[in-house]
Amino acid sequence: MSTTPPPVPPFTRESAILKVRLAENAWNSRDAERVAKGYSETSWWRNRSEFVQGRAAIIEFLKRKWAGELEYRLIKEMWLFRDNRIAVRFAYESHDKAGQWFRSFGNEYWEFNPDGLMQTRHASINDVPIKESERKYHWDTSGPRPADHPELRDLGL
Repeated sequence: MSTTPPPVPPFTRESAILKVRLAENAWNSRDAERVAKGYSETSWWRNRSEFVQGRAAIIEFLKRKWAGELEYRLIKEMWLFRDNRIAVRFAYESHDKAGQWFRSFGNEYWEFNPDGLMQTRHASINDVPIKESERKYHWDTSGPRPADHPELRDLGL
């Protein structure tokens, strides 16, 4: 267990990059309760065309999401930051219950409270069907993306 406190605003370049990687690691765990701990109790989301508010609703949303997005693997990349806001681009791969693989691309805009908990999240996401042979993410889903795995820009995404 790390004793280093999580990054809080105002962010530096280094703390914003760390905040993004910590979020990526949490999402790759596919543990809705763990992910929700990074959000304020009253956090407000727009995820695609769905609006979600509060930790309990976030947990239910994520459980539903990962019940349909199987073998989910995500890479996030800090795009911009300022004060208490971070813009992120991301891509994830998953397949549905029929075995169709997708690469989902998106942007997120995050706003944090003074304690470093996300209070607002806007996510725009597009799904592209891919063949299993086109997948770029192959790490074991039991843990986070390995430190030496290429970043989005290195993968041409």
